Amino acid sequence: MENEGRLFEYAGQFRLIRKVARGGMATVYEAEQLGPAGFTKQIALKIIHDRYARQPEWLQLFIDEAKLSANLVHGNIVQIYQLGQFEHEYFIAMEFIKGVTLRALIDRHRQLGTPMSPPLAAYIASRVCRALDFAHNFVDPRGRRLDIVHRDVSPGNVLLTWDGHVKLGDFGIAKARTMADPAAQRPLMMGKKHYMSPEQILAGKVDSRSDVFAMGIVLFELLALQPLFTENETEAAIDEVVVAPVPDVSRYIPGIDRALDALLRLALSKAPGERPSAADFGRVLDQFCVRHQETGSPERLQAHLASLFPDSYRPPTESTGRTGTSSTSGTPPNRNRPSLVMRILGRGN
Repeated sequence: MENEGRLFEYAGQFRLIRKVARGGMATVYEAEQLGPAGFTKQIALKIIHDRYARQPEWLQLFIDEAKLSANLVHGNIVQIYQLGQFEHEYFIAMEFIKGVTLRALIDRHRQLGTPMSPPLAAYIASRVCRALDFAHNFVDPRGRRLDIVHRDVSPGNVLLTWDGHVKLGDFGIAKARTMADPAAQRPLMMGKKHYMSPEQILAGKVDSRSDVFAMGIVLFELLALQPLFTENETEAAIDEVVVAPVPDVSRYIPGIDRALDALLRLALSKAPGERPSAADFGRVLDQFCVRHQETGSPERLQAHLASLFPDSYRPPTESTGRTGTSSTSGTPPNRNRPSLVMRILGRGN
C-alpha cells in the first residue's frame, strides 16, 4: 500500500513502420511501441492533421475520442492505449488490427458478383450491435451512465481480423452525455451523410437510436451489396433520408427472410421510438442464425476471409508486419514529417 498514489513518469517512444490509412482528420500508421530491455509492441498510431490540430473544436474531438474510448474495453471494440502530445501535435496509440474493413469485404463480394450468406451478414452485424450496446450503456468509474453515441457507424469503421473477430473503431465523433458537443456551437457535418439517421442529418438531438438506424443501413448493404442512400448533394440527401418513404427492402433483396425484413423496417424507421435497441437488434440477428442452423463464429468468418482474400490473407499465427487494414499497404512513412515522428516516434531508428 506504500506505493498507492505514486506517479511513474516515463518517456515513451514509437517507431513508425508504414502508413495504414489517411482520413479526413488524421493519418494512421502501423508502429512499434518501444520500451526497456528490447520491449516492443505492435500498435496503430493515429496522428491528427496539423490543420485540425489548430482548430479547437476538431482538436477537442480528437482528444475526446481517446478519453472516451480508452475505457471501452470490449472484444468488439478497437482498444485505445494512450493519448500523447508533443509540442502542438497529438496522437493516439491503439490496437493494431490485422485484417480488412467491412467496406473491403462488401466491395469484394460486389466485385465477384456473389451475395453474402445472410447468416454470415447477420453474425457480423450482431457483433457490431454488441459493441454499440456496450457503449450505449457504459457506466464510468463514478457510476455515471455516459449514454455514448458513436455517430459514425459505417462499413469503413468496422474491422474484421484475419482470425474472424469483428471490431468497431473510430469513435472520433462519438458523444457522451457528459461531454460538450462541438456541433452544438456551430453547424458541423458530423458523420457520413449516407449513414445518418433523419435526426442526425437535420443536426438534431441524437441518442443511441441514431446508431441503430446507421446499423440498419449497414445490414442492408451487407445483404444487398449496394448502398441504401446514394444522393450526394446535401439537400437531396436530406430529402432521401428524412422525407422519402422507407425503401421496400424486398425490392433490393429478393427472397429476404421475413424476420430480417421486419427487423430492417424497424431499424430504418424515421421515428426513433420505433427502432429497437442495439441489444435487441443483435439478439434478433443471433436468433436468425440459430434458426437457420448456421450459427456464426470467428472460425466461419476466418475461413470466409481466407477464401475471398487469398493474396493478402495471413494466418493469425503468422507475423509479417504487413497485414493491416490499409488501402495503402506498404507505403513508407513520410520522412519529411515534423518533429513528432523523428524525435518522439523512434528518433529516426
